[in-house]
Amino acid sequence: MRFRQIHLDFHTSEAVPGIGADFDKRQFQDALRAGHVDSITVFSKCHHGWSYHPTDVNEMHPNLDFDLLRAQIDAAHEIGVKAPIYISAGFDEKYAVEHPEDVIKERNGAPRKSMGFLAPGYHTLCFNTKYLDTLIAQVKEVCERYDPDGIFLDIVGPQPCFCNKCIARMRAEGVDMDDDDAVMRFRDKIFLEYADKIREAVDSVKPGTPIFHNAGATPRGKRKIGDASSHNEIESLPTSSWGYDNLPLIARYAQSLDKEYLGMTGKFHTSWGEFGGYKHPNALIYETALSVALGGKCSIGDQLHPRGAMDRETYRIIGEAYSRVEEREPWLDKVTPIADIALYSYEGWLASRPEQRAAVNAKLTDVGAMRLLCDGHYLFHVVDDEQDLTPYKLVVLPDNIILDAALKAKLEAYVAAGGKILATGRSAIGEDGELAFELGAKRLGERAIYPAFATPEVELADMGRAGYVIYERPTQCVVATEGATVIASASEPYFERTAEHFCSHRHAPEAPGCVGAMITVGAAGAYMAFPACYEYANIGSQIVKQLWCATVDRLLGEGKTVSTPTVPTQASVTLMDQKDESRFVLHVVYAPRNLKGNDRKVEVIEDCLPVYDTEVSLKMGGKRALRVYSAPDGEEIVFEQKGDTLSFKIDKFLIHGMAVIDYAE
Repeated sequence: MRFRQIHLDFHTSEAVPGIGADFDKRQFQDALRAGHVDSITVFSKCHHGWSYHPTDVNEMHPNLDFDLLRAQIDAAHEIGVKAPIYISAGFDEKYAVEHPEDVIKERNGAPRKSMGFLAPGYHTLCFNTKYLDTLIAQVKEVCERYDPDGIFLDIVGPQPCFCNKCIARMRAEGVDMDDDDAVMRFRDKIFLEYADKIREAVDSVKPGTPIFHNAGATPRGKRKIGDASSHNEIESLPTSSWGYDNLPLIARYAQSLDKEYLGMTGKFHTSWGEFGGYKHPNALIYETALSVALGGKCSIGDQLHPRGAMDRETYRIIGEAYSRVEEREPWLDKVTPIADIALYSYEGWLASRPEQRAAVNAKLTDVGAMRLLCDGHYLFHVVDDEQDLTPYKLVVLPDNIILDAALKAKLEAYVAAGGKILATGRSAIGEDGELAFELGAKRLGERAIYPAFATPEVELADMGRAGYVIYERPTQCVVATEGATVIASASEPYFERTAEHFCSHRHAPEAPGCVGAMITVGAAGAYMAFPACYEYANIGSQIVKQLWCATVDRLLGEGKTVSTPTVPTQASVTLMDQKDESRFVLHVVYAPRNLKGNDRKVEVIEDCLPVYDTEVSLKMGGKRALRVYSAPDGEEIVFEQKGDTLSFKIDKFLIHGMAVIDYAE
């Protein structure tokens, strides 16, 4: 995979004249050069259903009079730029209008997530219909005529469908259509059948061609869906619905899948389909830096004007980001992300257990745990049931990971081998209602009164001893077991707020006296007796972060690989092992984000200031540091190694700091 990719959207209505009329090979190439682009995904067929080239199995856009796809591919290849081909798979509005019977249907027979055919928008097509034969013919034709560098198929994620074909097949296969989980398992099977047929069609012409099925990156806990693709493209436009929390979460899951991946952002101020929207260059510098710091490649979404001319301002802005990526590529390729901690995904846990129902928003639970680990500058991966836990020093079970027999046995083996567990909320509770591991606590049940208070019993970095409110329910009632360390004790308000008795504006104050423990540490790990991850996602409580870091630091002890005590909270810290070059690469990525807008909130990155005096302490894992320097400028960094601990300081960086440590075994 190339590092500096463009995803060139071109969804163009038949109502627009002059398609491609302003395309010029030299102007196209000049834009790619200005943007420092090394791969660009160009369109065969768009959401409207039109092809942008001559075709025997579809219709070329009626207002296009030449082979635009061929012209773009040839122009890109002439300057050494790859050109994977995009085919809209789930959306094909021309086909949907002609064959409404093949559109995905809700239970009531209405088109799924649509206002029907009298409102603007697209209709998703079902792969369990004859449409799949049409799509396969289109894919095969593109492979035969254009020798693609790759195939990108869009809008293909499994969705429930109750079209006539699906109803008939579910009945024939005995699927309980009143069971939403059974319906989704059926749709997963339809997706995998579609993916197999696409792979067969492509391989019949050009075996081994990379294929990506854009279903929103590999769903946690559903690796078979991701296995259908040759690589992962994490569509994550932070100013749109994804936000800046999405890429760090999904990329850390992608790291565990042993497959190349990229982070896809957009040049837009908001999201796809926006003409005339631009990010500040610092935003794209930050977003691409974050992607490579997480071990991935980069893709930036753009949208080509219907007349076919590339927007010069777009590629000037993109060039500011991609020129920096290009300078750093020698230290970015063939890297192994290092992690001390495995965050067990709640969303992945649910996906693997269709009989379970989400206690709360699973994504928010994962996001809260991810934020706590990122804000504490810990090295971690996001994992599911299939991940080997052996390499990790600590496994985090966020809020609602109830143990079944298989997971309990896996964690028991992990603990027996010396691993530690951090469980929060209802996590690590077995079917008998007891905590399954020696985490320093005995569970008595769920606290009946709201809210709870936590009083630190250890010294915290920035907060002293007080009764800090814990808002999220349910808090577990626990007492410390013999020999346990209490990180925080628990107390309760005088009473819960009701019409009969209330105090002040929100809740009653803390009543005197301790009523048990809130956070404990035992032989197998630690327990936080409240949904810390969900609380941090919802309100960003400082006491939750401080208590979390105190607990995690105690569990990792001397095993914490990287410490960066002076970087800002929002900085992302990662460590890569570039084994072929015998060097570690430390990344620190930081830019301030400002929430702007009224009706629609958008996180904006614009003004960025340098970060000075970043102190780093790094465990070398038995290796000896030979040289430390900053990249890409190669300036020497003074360092000291005492035993296994390497210490140095990055004097200054703007948005993306990289320290390279050459080592000897």
